[in-house]
Amino acid sequence: MKTCVIFGAAEFDALVAPVTEQDLVIAADGGVTHVEKLGIQPDVILGDFDSLGYVPQGARVYPVEKDDTDSMLAVRLGLEAGCKRFLLYGALDGPRLDHTVANMQTLLYLANHGAKGFLIGRNQMITTIREETVVFPKEFTGIFSLFCMGEAARGITLRNLKYALEDGELDSGFPLGVSNHFIGEEASVTVKTGTLLAIYEAENGLLPEDWVC
Repeated sequence: MKTCVIFGAAEFDALVAPVTEQDLVIAADGGVTHVEKLGIQPDVILGDFDSLGYVPQGARVYPVEKDDTDSMLAVRLGLEAGCKRFLLYGALDGPRLDHTVANMQTLLYLANHGAKGFLIGRNQMITTIREETVVFPKEFTGIFSLFCMGEAARGITLRNLKYALEDGELDSGFPLGVSNHFIGEEASVTVKTGTLLAIYEAENGLLPEDWVC
C-alpha cells in the first residue's frame, strides 16, 4: 500500500512509522520546519506559506485565497500519485481549531476516495472507519472514542471494549461514542453503512496494515 506522508504546521511528538524511500513525502507550509528538524528530504514542498513566513527554494506556491487548505492540496497530490494510506503529522494540536476540523473533514474526503488517513498529534491519533470491520490489537490501551461523520452510521457493532454495542447507530447530533476504553483484548469495530471518526491515544501507534477484515 503506497503511503503519502504529509507534514503540517502543528505539533506532534514523534514519528509513528519510519519514513521510507517508497513513501511520497510532502511538507505543507509550516511543515517544512518539521522535516528540517527530522533531517527528512521531502519530495514536494507546497503551500501559500502564510504560516512559515518565507518561501522555500523549489516550493510549489499557491495563493492565500483559495478553496483548498494546504493539507488538502497535499492530499490531492497524494491521491493523484496513487497513494492509499496517508499519514498527516502536525494535523492536530495547532492554534486554529478551524484547521483541525478541516483536517477531520479531509479524512472523510480520503475515505470517499478509497484511501485511509491518519491525523497524528502529540497525544492522539484520528482515523476513519467506513463500511468495514476494523481490528485493534490487544496491546492498545487508553480512551477510544467514535464520532459519526455525515449522515447516521448504522449497523455498528463494538466487541471487546469497555462499552459494547450490537448493530447500533450513531449520528452527528449526540456524542454517544465518546470515552470508550480498550480493555486488553483484541477489539473490533464494525460499521455497515456510514463513516465514523475513531480517536485513540497516539502512543498506541499505527494500526497494522491488515487491520481491516
